[in-house]
Amino acid sequence: MSSAGYPDGKDTTPLHHVEKDEQNTVGYRLYKRRFSGLLGFITLGVVTGMQWSWFGPIATKTAEEFDISLAQVDWLGNISLCVSLPAAFLVPLIVSRFGIRRCSELGGVMLFISAWVRYAGTAPSLSPRSAYVLLFFGQFFGAISKPVSQILGPMFSERWFDLRSRTTATMAIAISGSIGSALGQLLSPLMRTVRQSILVLSIISTAALPAILLILESPPSPPTYSGSKRPLSLGSLCRAMLGLSVSKEAYMSLRERIDFVILTLVFGGLDGAISVLSVLSSQWFQPVGYSDATCGRLGATLLLSGITAAVVSAPLFDRVFTHSMGVTLRTLVPFVSLMWLSLIWAVTPNNTAILFVLMAMIGSCTITMLPLALELGVELTRNANGSSAVLLCSGNLCGIILILVEGALRAPSTADPPYNMHNALILHGCVVMVFSSCIVFLRAKQARREADEIMIKDLVSGSLPDTVKAGSVGQSEKTSVPPPDADQATHSVEKE
Repeated sequence: MSSAGYPDGKDTTPLHHVEKDEQNTVGYRLYKRRFSGLLGFITLGVVTGMQWSWFGPIATKTAEEFDISLAQVDWLGNISLCVSLPAAFLVPLIVSRFGIRRCSELGGVMLFISAWVRYAGTAPSLSPRSAYVLLFFGQFFGAISKPVSQILGPMFSERWFDLRSRTTATMAIAISGSIGSALGQLLSPLMRTVRQSILVLSIISTAALPAILLILESPPSPPTYSGSKRPLSLGSLCRAMLGLSVSKEAYMSLRERIDFVILTLVFGGLDGAISVLSVLSSQWFQPVGYSDATCGRLGATLLLSGITAAVVSAPLFDRVFTHSMGVTLRTLVPFVSLMWLSLIWAVTPNNTAILFVLMAMIGSCTITMLPLALELGVELTRNANGSSAVLLCSGNLCGIILILVEGALRAPSTADPPYNMHNALILHGCVVMVFSSCIVFLRAKQARREADEIMIKDLVSGSLPDTVKAGSVGQSEKTSVPPPDADQATHSVEKE
């Protein structure tokens, strides 16, 4: 077995392993290089998350320093969501033609351009309009890179990780954006001026680019049966959802189609809710007496508590609660929707402790559920790229609409307190409640995992003589080989 970057007999973990040298065939196998690719995706996700939420806690200061309106500052975050809509559907098309590595490199180029176009807008000699145009286009280019790690995450984990680590890998990549958002909300208020903070963001973005080189295309042999299949197209998912004729691999039952629609609505509501908080955090809290730093800490508390909960829970879903995604969502979604609704009464002066508690509770539930929803979308559709694109677009679309409508609901200067967002919070809580109520109808059968488990059991019992040729991930080829030993199939030993 040989492949670029994979010396023969090195850097591998046999898993349900069958090998026949004369036919150059192998069984399911894990590679240590999967962790370097995971690190590359996490780094890309962190940086794109930072630039998206950077202006949220310093919205008022940005408006004053650049002599622009708060609505214009809102669009520095809103443009990321708008551009992500078409970009999310382009990513599956690009990756199907050029592969994961080239698509990631394209995201890195856009990230580099965005960093320095944005910084060019800080030149003191520029007029307010010219400076805003450069800031806007800096955010525009950065938004193109945002969907790369989000959409490719489930595909990468399916291609490189086995059943005991696939959900954890998906969750690690998915929450990297939340980590970046939390860091952005913590770091941006620390700088003395907005111009200095933009320079810091540009330096961080540039320093992170070499991590993209860690991302590799695919392993020489797959970790699971689903990892050996050729990725399905976005078009096949659309046809399957409409009940049209598709291939056997792309077929979805009526129940799976209903579940995916429910999942899309719930994911859109919850992901959009967090997007709104990242952009409007200072506008929610400052009118009732909270400082920029406190606004940033509130947003960071939500994200960091969610990240902690996700890190703890992900291995449990891989190894213990392997078939409990649906139950988890049906339990947590109603609870977290009530927490969002309670903000209507909690956002008041001198209520800091309650707000931090609510942010921690919302974050620990919501950030844990969103990666689970991405993984469940692949379970329902067997289409990693297409399902991720649809789910993320639903979240971005909901976020865009909520940001625009809540901005329009801002109270006038004559209100008490001036420019408060109480009406916006009422709308926010009600929308989350309505979308979340759909979760009671979710069944959530994990069809992809069941298929992988059946293939593993058949391979262990010797009733399935099929393996995948080395280097042929994305293709299915049958080769007659002797059955593996059961102990070898269930235990992994790292080779140095």
